[in-house]
Amino acid sequence: MFTINQIKEIHSKVKSGADFPQYIQNLIVLGLTSYEHYVCDGHTKYVGKDNFQIESEAKYGLLGISEEGNVEKLKYALKIHQAGETDYFTFCKQSAEAGVEKWKVNMQEMSCIYYDKQDITMVIEKIPSL
Repeated sequence: MFTINQIKEIHSKVKSGADFPQYIQNLIVLGLTSYEHYVCDGHTKYVGKDNFQIESEAKYGLLGISEEGNVEKLKYALKIHQAGETDYFTFCKQSAEAGVEKWKVNMQEMSCIYYDKQDITMVIEKIPSL
């Protein structure tokens, strides 16, 4: 299956949210079917075929997650990130401020769903095809 180092190599090519669709395509080629990214420290749980799972280490120090989700703040952070105006860590900080605990990416559905601390859906995005 895939390794954390292979995923890191693919992730190293991502400079902003504008690169996200290509990133997802590269993960699909690697064999991933979904992943959950935790904003508090940047660790991610990756899932592949036959329920193969691996988990990355934290990518940064702990971020405080706002107690209440703010969908408008999240939508704004997404908009500027996807336009290439922010880097990954800035987007993670803005997501934490908007109350995002995690996001789940499903490669079969080509969706990315953002959840608050109560596991309530904040935003559902369709991942664009290339």
